[in-house]
Formats: sequence, C-alpha cells, structure tokens
Amino acid sequence: MDDTRLLRYSRHILLDELGIEGQERLLRSHVLIVGMGGLGSPAALYLASAGVGTLTLADDDVVELSNLQRQIAHSAARIGQSKVASAATALAALNPGIQVIPLHQRLAGEALEARVAAADLVLDCSDNFATRYAINRACVRQRKALVSGAAIRFGGQVSVYDLSRPQSPCYHCLFPDGQDVEDLRCAVTGVFAPLTGVVGSLQAAEALKLLTGIGTPLTGRLLLIDALTQTFRTISFGKDPACPVCAAEKTHMSTG
Repeated sequence: MDDTRLLRYSRHILLDELGIEGQERLLRSHVLIVGMGGLGSPAALYLASAGVGTLTLADDDVVELSNLQRQIAHSAARIGQSKVASAATALAALNPGIQVIPLHQRLAGEALEARVAAADLVLDCSDNFATRYAINRACVRQRKALVSGAAIRFGGQVSVYDLSRPQSPCYHCLFPDGQDVEDLRCAVTGVFAPLTGVVGSLQAAEALKLLTGIGTPLTGRLLLIDALTQTFRTISFGKDPACPVCAAEKTHMSTG
C-alpha cells in the first residue's frame, strides 16, 4: 500500500479490528450492487469511499427528477443518464483509485449468474420481489454472501444471507415466494428520504464486515427500522430445512 492509500484509508487502518490487512482485503474485493436507487446510492458511495477495489453496478433505469429526493449518487445535471453511468461519475469523483463497472441492464438468467460468480459479495438494493428471489437463487448456487435491504414509507429492513455457509438461511427461507406478496413501490406509497440512506449505509457496513471478517454480521437476523419512532428491533430466524431453494441446492451438491 503506497503513501497515498495509507493516508486516504488512515482512519480505517487505526481500527485494531481492521488495520492494514483488513484495508488491503477491501482493496482486493469485488462487490456487485444490484439497483442504483435509494439504497444502492449510499451503499455504493460508502463502499467506494472505504476502498472496495471493484464495484459492479447493475440497473436498467435512468435518472429522473423524482429520484433526486433520496438517490444521492445522482444529480440534476445527470437527469436522463443511465443510473449506472451517473453513479459511476459520482464514485470516480469520490475515489478515482477504484474500478467501477457500470451495467445498464436488468440482470437475469445467465448474465446474473455470471456476475454473481465474479463477485466476492452481492448487495441487493432492488425494489421488487422477482429480482430479489432471482438474486437469492444465484447467490445460493454460487455460494456467495448476500446483503439485502428494503425501505418503503417509514419502514426499513436489513439482513445478511451468508450463503457460503451451509447452515445459513437464504432469503427464501424468510420470505417464501408463492404467497400473496404485493410489491410496494415508493412511486405509489412514498418513502422517507433519510431512511434509504440509513438502510443503504447499514448494507455497506455489513458488506465491509463480511469482506474483512470483522464483527458479527446480521446472518440469521432481520433488522427492522421504524424511522417515525426511531426504533430498531431484531428478529432471529433460521434455515428452513424444506426450503425449495437452499435445501434443494444443498441436496443437489451432495448427490451431484
């Protein structure tokens, strides 16, 4: 690590739990962020500032005026640009020493599988259940850790699914599909701007902990945030032995 990096990341290096070794791990790390909206914006900014070496950003949307109330990686000057290009500009200005790979597309199928396989860790900052289930399935198959967040109105949630560990529950264990689950969109219901910053920042914190092996991640725990009362509570949950996603994959791996 050269003198410039030693100075840039000095406040991390001063932390005994992190130190130079932890910072070097971050510099070698590759994180995939799916969704560059309200959650992906703060998450990407903090991961970039913390020195995560490679960030792949995936989103097929463009910047609109209504996004600017909460999506802090974008600006009025970049309305009409793809969100990934806009975010890449912001991240390059913040930390030119990292690599940013913008993907202006909705990742699905083989493309999603390949991008998950190439990353060390995945952040789900999407806004719909179909994408969340697809990301979870890919992370289970590739055995990659997944940090998931959501925010709507005044309520937010964050959890970690460390799918590199056989006993870790997956997203489907906690939120089975096939139920009558309705996607709540902030375009219809609204969302409190600072809440997206809180959730996205917590996702970044969990990602940094997982990449460096420090602290206790939110694996098997769902953190619930109520911004109206400013209360946080945690719900513990376990692996579903009958989960059609992670239990089926475990059986396939053991017999294949």
